[in-house]
Amino acid sequence: MRIYLAFLKRATFLILIVLTTTIGNSQTRYEQKVFSDIKMKTYTYADTLKLDFYSIKKDTVTKKPLLILVHGGGFSGGKRDNPSEIKFCEDMAKRGYAVASISYRLVRKGNPLGFSCNCPADQKIETFVSVSKDILKATQFLIDKKDKLEFNPENIILIGSSAGAEAVLNTVFMKNEFSFKKLPYATIKYKGVISFAGAIVNANYITKNTAIPTMLFHGVKDNLVPYATAPHHLCEEDKAGFIMLDGSLTIAEKLEQLDVAHTLVVDKSGTHNWASIPYSYTNLIAKFIKQNVLEKQNIQSTIKVKHKN
Repeated sequence: MRIYLAFLKRATFLILIVLTTTIGNSQTRYEQKVFSDIKMKTYTYADTLKLDFYSIKKDTVTKKPLLILVHGGGFSGGKRDNPSEIKFCEDMAKRGYAVASISYRLVRKGNPLGFSCNCPADQKIETFVSVSKDILKATQFLIDKKDKLEFNPENIILIGSSAGAEAVLNTVFMKNEFSFKKLPYATIKYKGVISFAGAIVNANYITKNTAIPTMLFHGVKDNLVPYATAPHHLCEEDKAGFIMLDGSLTIAEKLEQLDVAHTLVVDKSGTHNWASIPYSYTNLIAKFIKQNVLEKQNIQSTIKVKHKN
């Protein structure tokens, strides 16, 4: 009898350990790093364009949220597999997300006009549209493989840096503008968007129908992509590349008017270095996604930071 009771107590203890571990993971998954073994596989999603897909090696969850990362580089450079992008993807995958880092057509590469004040405004719009098209193609490719890749197509979050940030914001919010309407949106719907020093063509296209939970990182002194509303690259009005863009502050104000979840992370002395700094803010990013996208809270906040180089 004593042996039986001792066995029963031990069995109960072990069950409690298993239950505690399971509950703990369910509470921290998507917010904290709870896994260590990550796998990555590269796919070609269109023509020669590739994406790297990161996920957990052994996972029982088959409906994970999907993060799609779009790198920066002025639409002429940058790579999906730079060290900072790889580290970010691995970090987020260890929290339980499925993560894809995509390449896209670098349409300004080798162009003598670049993407600054010498680049005509209409070409800038064409560039934005081109990259949005690639983002949508990559998204559809992944959705077509959702069962194999084990993610939830209803929980896709776009993340972008600099040019990639402009691209993801335009893809989400400008879909009803004439130039973007012709893109292959099909039934694709994004549940969240995160921008590292980005802006959009016109914040008036952010409506109740297009607004989604949004996280925005920006430095007030950014002289390339405006923090509020200003010319792209601060080009003068008589320059071919003069085009007004609405940056993070303007977007946040619009989302506040619409009562939509958003977080603005702002550095009053920050420059365009905030296109790369947020790669190290994975704890804050994961918390935002878990609360505002997955748990559907409506948290609206501004976080003031000061980054020391």
